[in-house]
Amino acid sequence: MSAPSTPAGHATSPGAHWINRFAQLPARFHTRLQAQGLPDPHWVITSDDCAALLGWPTDWWQAAAPAEQASALAVFSGQTRWPGMDPLATVYSGHQFGHWAGQLGDGRALWLGELQGPEGPLELQLKGAGRTPYSRMGDGRAVLRSSLREFLASEAMHHLGIPTTRALCLTGSALPVRRERVETAAVLTRVAPSFLRFGHFEHFCHHGQHDDLRTLLDFVLQHLMPGCRARPDPALAVLEEVTRLSADLVAQWQAVGFCHGVLNTDNMSLLGLTLDYGPFGFLDGYDPQHICNHSDERGRYAYAAQPNIVWWNLHALAQALLPLVGSGQGEETDILALQEVLGRFAPHFQARTQALWRAKLGLRQAEEEDATLVSDWLALLAAERVDFTIAHRRLSAYDPAEPSTLTPLRDLFVAPQGLHAWAQRLADRVAREGLPGPQRLAAMRACNPKYVLRNHLAELAIRDAEVGDFGFLQRLHQVLRRPFEEQPEHEALAGFPPDWAGQLCVSCSS
Repeated sequence: MSAPSTPAGHATSPGAHWINRFAQLPARFHTRLQAQGLPDPHWVITSDDCAALLGWPTDWWQAAAPAEQASALAVFSGQTRWPGMDPLATVYSGHQFGHWAGQLGDGRALWLGELQGPEGPLELQLKGAGRTPYSRMGDGRAVLRSSLREFLASEAMHHLGIPTTRALCLTGSALPVRRERVETAAVLTRVAPSFLRFGHFEHFCHHGQHDDLRTLLDFVLQHLMPGCRARPDPALAVLEEVTRLSADLVAQWQAVGFCHGVLNTDNMSLLGLTLDYGPFGFLDGYDPQHICNHSDERGRYAYAAQPNIVWWNLHALAQALLPLVGSGQGEETDILALQEVLGRFAPHFQARTQALWRAKLGLRQAEEEDATLVSDWLALLAAERVDFTIAHRRLSAYDPAEPSTLTPLRDLFVAPQGLHAWAQRLADRVAREGLPGPQRLAAMRACNPKYVLRNHLAELAIRDAEVGDFGFLQRLHQVLRRPFEEQPEHEALAGFPPDWAGQLCVSCSS
């Protein structure tokens, strides 16, 4: 949170700019209702970067509201709303852990409305503002612990250059909420061009509501993917676009060692955004089979499995779109057309992955041996569980023209013989490209982050925040805004995780 930069009294609710396009869909798509506000709320943290997307000043959260408007704290803790907001919860269904889960919906999320921002429309959504008709057995609340993790992750992923929903602010309250233990409540405000999920299409297809399915597709074509409208088969075109976006997204996750943890179809964004941060984590020691979700007993969503799971989820979306493809009768030619589109996932993912890994190794030109060079490097890391982020950052300092620059990387290995042999192969490869060392290393540092949101860092912020101290949270937030910079004053936040970090456990309630 930042100090005021404009005079108090600045209007924070540009009501004339609320466009609320999704709210104009029929009632079958959503339920209008009011939030259940937090009692005696307080600010926890805000994001100036996210506020700028909305065209709001940095002091929006503390500026005095006009007499006829509620304060920002009251609005974003769910106590009331500004003119122009149209709160609602949307209905969707989906597959969870590979099984059809039936109707789901926004069980603890409440769509506030859609603003016309400086760069385009953006939806705002409260998470944790009470029960909705889709809460099932839940209380509709969110706890400070999980909300703080999602706030930090949303903003950290954005600054890593990875598509994601954003976090505008986090409010808290002493209201008790029971999870594994009694915790305090919080409300997170999320921002995105759209919160539509694969599960929205799955819901209407499963219930045979093909007219509503068509209405939803038309909404997407008109507002989110207008380039697909003129294609011979718009539904196929949408699937093709979602396939491309999803392949790009998971390739970027793999390149930074990000594990989502619960890649159900209802957690997959139609726009290829990282959505619903729950039991996520960044790799510490490199283990391709790492499972970040304690609830994932069989490892369905392990790090190495993520590309195949995203592909599986795309098949579920394709099945939901089948009634809108071609003849609309699910004929064999329609199925084959969908399969052809899905078949483009693997080559697109591979091409994107290879490009990302070439950049991480400081290479510009593609060569046939690149895939082997990368796989052998990852095998070296896996053999000794070398820290993923630190290894890549130290690799970004290795200049084959200066052999001593390999030493910090070598020190990560107990048995460095394999590293020496691999480093010579990399040196030969670098020499063929002829890029000057300083230029190459600068490019590597720009894609190999020094700072990521490790679980133990989030845990430290949580422990302080739970006793009302938000200082470390704000410091960590600022550091994660510049993940590729050295920031020597924050060096400790780029270090190895402490021993106790191995005991941390995150699950679907996180």
